[in-house]
Amino acid sequence: MGLLRAGAALSVLLLAAGVVLRQPQEPKEVWGYVDVRSQAHMFWWLYYANNPTKDFTELPLVLWLQGGPGASGCGYGNFEEIGPLDKEMKPRNTTWLQAASILFVDNPVGTGFSYVDDCSLFAQNLTAVVSDMMVFLGEFFKCRTEFQTIPFYIFSESYGGKMAAGVALELHNAVQKGTIKCNFMGAALGDSWISPLDSVLSWGPYLYSTSLLDDNGLAEVTAVAKEIMDAINKNQYGLATELWGKAESVIEENTDNVNFYNILTKEVPEVKSDEQENLHLMRLYQRHVRKMHQSSLDELMNGPIRKKLMIIPDCVKWGGQSRQVFENMAEDFMKPVIDIVDQLLAANISVTVYNGQLDLIVDTMGQEAWIRKLKWPDLEQFSKKRWKALYVSPESTETAAFHKAYENFAFFWILKAGHMVPADQGEMALKMLRMVTQQQH
Repeated sequence: MGLLRAGAALSVLLLAAGVVLRQPQEPKEVWGYVDVRSQAHMFWWLYYANNPTKDFTELPLVLWLQGGPGASGCGYGNFEEIGPLDKEMKPRNTTWLQAASILFVDNPVGTGFSYVDDCSLFAQNLTAVVSDMMVFLGEFFKCRTEFQTIPFYIFSESYGGKMAAGVALELHNAVQKGTIKCNFMGAALGDSWISPLDSVLSWGPYLYSTSLLDDNGLAEVTAVAKEIMDAINKNQYGLATELWGKAESVIEENTDNVNFYNILTKEVPEVKSDEQENLHLMRLYQRHVRKMHQSSLDELMNGPIRKKLMIIPDCVKWGGQSRQVFENMAEDFMKPVIDIVDQLLAANISVTVYNGQLDLIVDTMGQEAWIRKLKWPDLEQFSKKRWKALYVSPESTETAAFHKAYENFAFFWILKAGHMVPADQGEMALKMLRMVTQQQH
């Protein structure tokens, strides 16, 4: 198990009136593989923070975990959301590198440029995902000692939030035991699949309240949501995943194909007629992973980026194993992890929940529902607090979000954003990052 390193682009230093300024254009970056198990290879990509007045040692380190499972953080999160360049290779004005170093990782193994040599090695549950990530983080902090004392946060999106909760708890325990040396400060769960059932049960009411379902449609969605609830109550999680796919089809039929990631954007899923085997899983994969591997990003990652990285094996295609990653996690997919969030709060770890107003797949109503189920002793005090309006700048008069926090728990309601908050509302996402990492109030 070891870190392979390649490629580093260093910021230009300018001398102006005796003051060293860093030109925020080309951040220093390194990347490599960690063998998290024998024949299981995890790809990572680190960008050092790129701020004109602060060294990277004065800013936090953020680990970004993408969703799916099977969507690539090194691809999608990097080039579509928070990295220094967009997929046209143009600088991103709202890159998080202004406020943090970013560590992207393609997990679970098989995602993005990560790969397994044997199909039996795909992760099949959260425990396996967390175990692999702990091996990776152990190697990372051992090799990159400059980050051992820098405040470290895990930010996540979608299924990545479920993984983030599990990783955060295990990392906290490892730091307490002294087996990993890092300054772990907290986790941020963005549009996160923490309680699949609470999300599903809120789909009907949310769509109805936004005029995307009529009474008949609401009745149909409610009926299939009850089927999912019954399956989960009987611990039939594989069946619940199948029914989840059925529920999405019912919604599409009743809403003229609403986009699950942003209800104001139209998108029609494609399923090839020859894919009859595991049809429900194929549909789910097409909706929730394949959309993050669209042709332009696919061409970028398998073309120029692959050439730049120089360490991707010839046999590995970016995203080539992502469907298997998703299908291997199907049994685990609908399991809730509210109890893990409770354990994080009990351990006094900072937990932030943020959600996009226009997201359907993990709508805000569903997030609020599972939060009400927390056993956290301070929940009542948190609930009583009034939220505060947030603006992207002091000059702005448009409400960008609402925010509420108590002790070690915070919630951001991000307006005009769908499932991918940084892609839809980049300025507000950057402001949120600064607030969570205590650089701004």
